[in-house]
Amino acid sequence: MIIDAHHHLWDTTRREYPWMAAEELAPLRRPYLLDDLRAETTAAGVAHTVLVQTTASDEETEEFLATAAASGGLVAGVVGWLDLTAPDVAERIARLRSGPGGELLVGIRHQVQDEDADWLARPDVRAGVRAVGEAGLAYDLLVLAHQLPAATELVRHLPEMRFVLDHGAKPLISTGALEPWAGDIGELSASPNVTCKLSGLVTEADWSGWDVAGIAPYADHILACFGPGRVMFGSDWPVCELAATYDRVLDLARRLTAGLSEGEREQVFGGNARTVYNLFS
Repeated sequence: MIIDAHHHLWDTTRREYPWMAAEELAPLRRPYLLDDLRAETTAAGVAHTVLVQTTASDEETEEFLATAAASGGLVAGVVGWLDLTAPDVAERIARLRSGPGGELLVGIRHQVQDEDADWLARPDVRAGVRAVGEAGLAYDLLVLAHQLPAATELVRHLPEMRFVLDHGAKPLISTGALEPWAGDIGELSASPNVTCKLSGLVTEADWSGWDVAGIAPYADHILACFGPGRVMFGSDWPVCELAATYDRVLDLARRLTAGLSEGEREQVFGGNARTVYNLFS
């Protein structure tokens, strides 16, 4: 049973997405809705997914939860957004859980990649993240490679929480550089409360010229640092469409994990997502 632990939906006819402003992201500026997702996952043999926030909007999170509830079990969990700097994070989580699909809220994420390097160290942010953990939710770390030290400090500060690193912190695959990313990934992975998504790597490579050999050193390092028990597959669809189709991303992940045992691959392609996000509980 394959679980895609990271994908998005959006409707550009109803909402603006500032992160799509760059000209190279123009191909993404169209609606990607539940029916589109279902077509992709059905063709690929993916049983369940985790839907992840795309913008700083409580309203989007509420819509995603309702969409998940109406998906017939396809969307098994939602990683939503809320204002982590607000003094009433616990109450906001409770409100989200009280609405349609609220039981499918499994995590919270903020686009830290757009913040300065000190954002994760702010007392109000840390208090908000702690409230997320106290509510029994995971926290997804969307950071860039240079923000890994700050992420490492955060997860060490909150060892009782479950953290998920998105996209391996977006290593600079297109340049072929491994350091300082590799060393910083090693530091982060030393904290056992962090799982890493094997996701989003094709869009950090050359969009038109990437190959398995160019991405493999980064995936190998993630697997070596975290181990198969703390890595999970995510498509990052439809962002991945900039560089690869859904099927091709899934095939890449299979190739990158070909050296694992059958049991280890089952963890990466479903078991770990089920555990970390408490899916189907």
